[in-house]
Amino acid sequence: MPYKYKREALTPDEVTRLVNAYQSPLEKIIVWTLLDTGLRVSELSGLTREHIDFQRGEIVIAAGQVAPGEKLGGRAVPMTARVRGLLEPYFAINERFDYSTRQMERIVRKVGVAAGIRDPVSPQVLRRTFARDAFERGMFLPTLQKLLGHDSLSTTANFVGPPADEPPG
Repeated sequence: MPYKYKREALTPDEVTRLVNAYQSPLEKIIVWTLLDTGLRVSELSGLTREHIDFQRGEIVIAAGQVAPGEKLGGRAVPMTARVRGLLEPYFAINERFDYSTRQMERIVRKVGVAAGIRDPVSPQVLRRTFARDAFERGMFLPTLQKLLGHDSLSTTANFVGPPADEPPG
């Protein structure tokens, strides 16, 4: 199978530059929520007040389907105090996070450019960054698999690092 390029997770320096580059509250909510939770951009796009359990500090992702052939199991994703502090006031006045995946992809890319990050930054890169950081902090792969909503453990393992038989990116 031919090698397929994938953008690796951000370095710690790139993360610092990214989180210092947002210019609006919306950019801050999107960047930090994706970085701190590992949500898919489609999950953030469809987020409603009912998905958030502020008492338990969780975002509840309902079972469904992301793309043809890709199942999405229901799961609870813990919120950091930072994400809770961003989402609580937002959802106090809004019923849903009413931004399309395309809008959020553009916003993340724009913040990445403003941060001076050379390679393109996407919501998927922020998800990879979350996964790599969680794994490096000692989270077990099966736990991370459940948190990310992956069906296969090999998908999760690929998120935290390329398989040994793939050439470096």
